[in-house]
Amino acid sequence: MINLPMQFSENSRVWVYQADRELSAAETEQIQQQLDSFATGWTAHNHQLKAKAEVRYNRFLVLIVDESQAGASGCSIDKSVHFMQHLEKEFGVNLFDRFNLAYREGDAVVSAPRHAFEEKIKQNAINKQTIVFNNMVQNLTELNTKWEVPFKDSWHIQLFGDLVNN
Repeated sequence: MINLPMQFSENSRVWVYQADRELSAAETEQIQQQLDSFATGWTAHNHQLKAKAEVRYNRFLVLIVDESQAGASGCSIDKSVHFMQHLEKEFGVNLFDRFNLAYREGDAVVSAPRHAFEEKIKQNAINKQTIVFNNMVQNLTELNTKWEVPFKDSWHIQLFGDLVNN
């Protein structure tokens, strides 16, 4: 029997959690195992959710739910938040700081708190072409097209546009 990967609708809901530091290879592997287990057992009102989860770039934890079969409810979303809080404690990371901003520095994915991010912009280390991560994407289409984008095409330009040079 061939085990084909699940197909997910482009409208599948997405949640992106960003660690405040790069995860080690061992941590990434352990977290991926826990994410797989969580996604397999994730339910909403006793209905199995069609879900998957993955670690990207040793920094981002991505939950995906295809709601074409069963929708994520308030209770099921609460379960995912509690699960993420559990991972925070277990691995000593912060997954809920929305002002820890991730961007690419060459091939590396790095992050900085807001004040340090602003300093990098003022020093022109971050500019309009710098790839930034929009963790506020809502669905799989946005994850694939609007998650990793140039600074000039992201929400960052609205908040920090007056600081950026080129």
